[in-house]
Amino acid sequence: MSEADAEPAEPTEPTPGRTEVWIEKYRPQRLDEIKGHEDIVPRLQRYVTQDDLPHLMFAGPAGTGKTTSATAIAREVYGDDWRENFLELNASDQRGIDVVRDRIKDFARSSFGGYDHRIIFLDEADALTSDAQSALRRTMEQFSNNTRFILSCNYSSQIIDPIQSRCAVFRFTELGETAIEAQVRDIADNEGIEVTDDGVDALVYAADGDMRKAINGLQAAAVMGEVVDEETVFAITSTARPEEVEAMVEHAIDGDFTAARAALEELLTDRGLAGGDVIDQLHRSAWTFDIPEQATVRLLERLGEADYRITEGANERLQLEALLASLALENE
Repeated sequence: MSEADAEPAEPTEPTPGRTEVWIEKYRPQRLDEIKGHEDIVPRLQRYVTQDDLPHLMFAGPAGTGKTTSATAIAREVYGDDWRENFLELNASDQRGIDVVRDRIKDFARSSFGGYDHRIIFLDEADALTSDAQSALRRTMEQFSNNTRFILSCNYSSQIIDPIQSRCAVFRFTELGETAIEAQVRDIADNEGIEVTDDGVDALVYAADGDMRKAINGLQAAAVMGEVVDEETVFAITSTARPEEVEAMVEHAIDGDFTAARAALEELLTDRGLAGGDVIDQLHRSAWTFDIPEQATVRLLERLGEADYRITEGANERLQLEALLASLALENE
């Protein structure tokens, strides 16, 4: 049996002296423990309590609770037997039609007692090939009497319509600042970590709606010193401060390309940010910059062009410098 095929190991007691991964240690075990999805959780709970679970599709960005929701459903439906009745597959690793035909069918056919159905969770289902999705559609029909499928994907548009029409679709949005802040403070209290208010704000900003990023950032920052503050968070997460990004843009809009290029060089070289990270931060902060609205519109236009070119394989540094140069030339 390959590593990918192995069943998840049973949780064990922490070994003294060994550091636990907090994203697993604090993963919600039940649906009512999931933060930030007040519209989705009650609907999922009703499916569980009424024992009327349909095929489900969870679509949305990474780190928003899709996998956690799937495992929480299994825990609530099957209790202590959830691992025997829950099969998790990662479609990005196992994309072929053989996986659908073999592993899924074998699990769906296997005997089990005491429950009306078993659950197959297919993570990153949008990575499945078209042939595999067609095979999955037929498998969902064939075993609908004793198997429920939960599909997780980043982009539901990559899932064929016949599968989408067989599922109740739930769209997970990026988590709000309140939900991430509450989780960060809860973990900090449980772990006995002193975290400042600006440290929490920095974690929320660096996470950008991704709970995993926030928790990993907190754990990494916690080993750097006794207090988790803004400076530590930005250093450990390789995230630029919003004011640094704003200053770079303002230099360009003021026509000072040399200063803007120097600020970009510091972000890329000294701070270690990737070009895509710089574009993401520019896009997130564009409307919060203290710059004229017309300048923001021009900035967004240039960002879209640079992002497309980088995606197509262009040099990141060259494209970002060209972006700043175009803003500077317009204001000479």
